[in-house]
Amino acid sequence: MSILNNIVNELDIALRTLSNKKSGTDRQYPPDPKEKNSEELSNKEKDLSIQMMRINHAGEVAAQALYRGQAFVCKDPKIKEHLIQAGEEETDHLIWCKKRLDELGGQSSILNPLWYGGSFAIGSIFGLLGEKTSLGFVEETEKQVVIHLQKHLDKISSKDKETIEILRTMQEDEDLHAGQANESGAEELESPTKKIMETTAKIMTSSSAYI
Repeated sequence: MSILNNIVNELDIALRTLSNKKSGTDRQYPPDPKEKNSEELSNKEKDLSIQMMRINHAGEVAAQALYRGQAFVCKDPKIKEHLIQAGEEETDHLIWCKKRLDELGGQSSILNPLWYGGSFAIGSIFGLLGEKTSLGFVEETEKQVVIHLQKHLDKISSKDKETIEILRTMQEDEDLHAGQANESGAEELESPTKKIMETTAKIMTSSSAYI
């Protein structure tokens, strides 16, 4: 594909992601579709679950852009394919978070277009630093997401079993993606870079929680 076609393709993917039209791998929605598992949530518990899922939905929007940005500049066909496949698997998380938000009566963050554009740029920058650094960025991102999801699991009411099932499944997937990046030759990032990533993530999560 020409560079123009690639750009048009990325814009199409971005629009489908932000409008919740992008399809994933058709994995089953983690909560049992045949029965309602959660007990009745109080307004406070429900609001907390909505807030957590809004943050996670924004995070998955950013994850889509990070993978697409890295793949966009990747020169190694094998690693490029790995990045695109991992991004497709992450789309399942995006779909699950939106579905759970809808079930809870919540809305996604209006800042999602900003997170997508910024994350695509960050992914492209790390991608240009070389395949090993790019994979190291993936590994570190996924490790931080695993920790982030655990914090949400510790906060959410134990009565909200549907949300818990979703987050646990996502956590397992993120851990798997971190391991795959490592096995593919990831280079560990320097501590200052990791701190910058943590700070950026905190800005995004704190903003998406309310906006």
